[in-house]
Order: sequence, then structure tokens, then C-alpha cells
Amino acid sequence: MTRADLAETINHKMGFSRAESLELVEAILTTMCDAMSDGENVKISGFGSFVLRDKKERVGRNPKTGVEVPITPRRVMTFRASQKLKDRIVKG
Repeated sequence: MTRADLAETINHKMGFSRAESLELVEAILTTMCDAMSDGENVKISGFGSFVLRDKKERVGRNPKTGVEVPITPRRVMTFRASQKLKDRIVKG
């Protein structure tokens, strides 16, 4: 699914113009990105949560050569689906 698909769905279901629908999708995504850039988690009830985690430095290994290399500390984003979404996916 793309931004255009989301905008098209809003256009059909809500009756907004195509331009307004796309603008709405962009505004929502921008707000979510800004919140995550500021270190906030984003929770969408009934859908899931985008959670930021700070990972510490650790030692990794090159699987091809076996040489140990340090993996730098970093922030990662994970998605946790809500129980409603999980149930809907499983039931189809």
C-alpha cells in the first residue's frame, strides 16, 4: 500500500478531494516522523505502536570471515502490532 492508495481510500470513503486526501496523508505521516525524530513513540490504537529503542555497543562477527567487529550504539525503530491487528490478520 502506498501514500497514493491511502489518499485514494480517504477520497472514496470520506469524500475529500484527491488533493485534500493526499495532503491529509502527508500531514499524518509528517507528524508521526516528527514525533519519532524527537524520540517519542507513536501508538495508533487498534493498529500498533512504533517504538524507539536505544541499542548499546556490542561485538558482532562477520559471518564470512569470522572476524569480530564492534557494532556502534544506535537507535532503532520497531513495530508492535496491536492484538486487534494480529487477530484480524490471523482470521483473514
